[in-house]
Amino acid sequence: MSGKIKVTLVKSVYGQLKNIRDSVRGLGLRRIGHSVVVEDTPSNRGMVNVAVHMLKVESVQGS
Repeated sequence: MSGKIKVTLVKSVYGQLKNIRDSVRGLGLRRIGHSVVVEDTPSNRGMVNVAVHMLKVESVQGS
């Protein structure tokens, strides 16, 4: 589980609960359409699971 995942914000954080907004910000996402590549760690997976309804998640092959 030590790979990388690409996370893209596809919906606005406006009107969401504070913990969801904080999780999106913690992943490094700033605006709709913004993508980041993060390590596939349990803490990052937890933030993704909180906001899964607003994100597109892809696994990244290679290093």
